[in-house]
Amino acid sequence: MSRRPGEESSYAPQREDLLLRLRKIEGQVKGIHRMIEEDKYCVDILIQIAAVRAALKKVGSMIFEAHVRGCVRTAIVNQADKEIISELIDVLNRFIS
Repeated sequence: MSRRPGEESSYAPQREDLLLRLRKIEGQVKGIHRMIEEDKYCVDILIQIAAVRAALKKVGSMIFEAHVRGCVRTAIVNQADKEIISELIDVLNRFIS
């Protein structure tokens, strides 16, 4: 199920926080790039990679929660629960793998 044109996303109230988090993640990834260019210690790089993965997981969790509380809830109220439940299962499987 997709949004209608002009309809606000369920994560819109958190947009600035999400963008801030993504900018920080972008900086962390650039830092990892620099660490590899500078031939830094493997363990230090792996720790930074783990931090980026955790930060991305948090952003994904925030968007997923907003989706369930917004889009999924609305679809169920509007009797589109079969379609939205299939989509939700698909998204969840992709997100956790």
